[in-house]
Amino acid sequence: MKQNKFKVMAIQMSSVIGDKEKNIQKVKYLIDKNIKEETDIIVLPEVWTVGWACSYFPKSAEDVKTGEAMQFLSSIAKSYNVNIIGGSLILKRNAKLYNACPVFDKNGNLIAEYDKCHLFSYYGDNEGEYITNGKNPVIVNLGGIRVGLSICYDIRFPELYRAYAVNGVDMMVNVAAWGIKKEIPWVSMTHSRAVENQTYFVALTQSGELPNGDYNLGKSAIIDYKGDNLAEINSGEGAIFAELDFNLQQDFREKCTVLKDIHEEYNVEVK
Repeated sequence: MKQNKFKVMAIQMSSVIGDKEKNIQKVKYLIDKNIKEETDIIVLPEVWTVGWACSYFPKSAEDVKTGEAMQFLSSIAKSYNVNIIGGSLILKRNAKLYNACPVFDKNGNLIAEYDKCHLFSYYGDNEGEYITNGKNPVIVNLGGIRVGLSICYDIRFPELYRAYAVNGVDMMVNVAAWGIKKEIPWVSMTHSRAVENQTYFVALTQSGELPNGDYNLGKSAIIDYKGDNLAEINSGEGAIFAELDFNLQQDFREKCTVLKDIHEEYNVEVK
């Protein structure tokens, strides 16, 4: 049975580069400090166990079943009776590394994994040298709510989110470690994905300093189907919280039938 309302908490944090244990303790502290009663889902940012430092990815990689961070997320889900979208971890499968978003249900069961489809290897970053890209978008069902998953650089590919929309998602999530010099793209693209697909959107990134003297942006938000911020945080560490009302979202979709007006094909004529 689908829930009509969904209480979401998103954690913005500054990862300690390359120190998984400190980052696990930091996440535990931020959850313990900020979680509210009857929270339905917790969302964490991209590569929170290691920070955005691609050369550290191999050392931080862990097994899906036995990894320290994976077991930690499972225990948090059970302890608080909450679903967790675990940001992203570096997961190892068959000798390959993936920037993967694990999802746990309220019983601590791993119910989905999304592997980042689009890898960022520009402006001195080299994610593609270490990480194997995913092939398929993933929608996960949480209490009857259909959630479309994405990671950071995926946000630049609107066709991914349109695929989610035509497959009936109720909300979308982008977990990121987004650079401070790209504020306008982050704000405009996350809000655009919400508006054009008429869906709630959790846009969560890291804050804090990076190894090269750059910084993560922060500026995370929970956005509604009209593009309004329901909750936001600028810089620093903390949590944002919002209650999503899916009846209101459906009413809006029925009054403004954008999703019904999508053509099955757009055959471009070049003249």
